[in-house]
Amino acid sequence: MSHLTDLPVWAAILVCGLTLLGAAVALIGSVGLLRFTSFYERLHAPTLATSGGVILICAASIICFAVLQSRWVFHEILIIVFVLVTTPVTLMLLGQAALYRDRVKEKRGVPLKQRPQREEPAE
Repeated sequence: MSHLTDLPVWAAILVCGLTLLGAAVALIGSVGLLRFTSFYERLHAPTLATSGGVILICAASIICFAVLQSRWVFHEILIIVFVLVTTPVTLMLLGQAALYRDRVKEKRGVPLKQRPQREEPAE
């Protein structure tokens, strides 16, 4: 037997809605990964979808277990924090590595590294 039968109808609807919405956001990010053409475009869709999907699915889990067990589950909050912290950092590191690689290979359309401009001494 499962304890999920004890979940009230309002909570079950909310949990199902959040879970389906989170899964849809993750699916949209995956489709964006397939549809975009360049590496730089492909970075954004999965990272945004990962953050949004994880937040929605963890919110559904928080609501489910808060209603069933009458306490907050902090595991989901930690998952949300770790995903929100690590996803943008990974995005920036992958983007910088790809930009460095493209500059070394001198690909067209890649912006050149700008050198800092010297200040002219005041006369």
